[in-house]
Amino acid sequence: MSSGNIAQQLEDQWNDVVGRIATKQMFQSDWDIAAFVIFFVFIGLILLLVVLVLIRCFCCCCCDCDSQVNKRKYKHKVGVDNPAMEP
Repeated sequence: MSSGNIAQQLEDQWNDVVGRIATKQMFQSDWDIAAFVIFFVFIGLILLLVVLVLIRCFCCCCCDCDSQVNKRKYKHKVGVDNPAMEP
């Protein structure tokens, strides 16, 4: 593919986008609307997960002293050894 061909394709796409904005008809079909919605729902979920991870990280850094006490309580082994599982 030559650079002139790529430049012409980009210019055609740009003119198509500008034409759609000018006529206020952004979507050609219902499939375009569905793809737009799915894309933004996906991006929204990714951003939500990133925010939740950041909140979790900042919460754990601030409340680290409380979590260390709970980890020490459950460090001892609970239950019965199963000698049948040993090689």
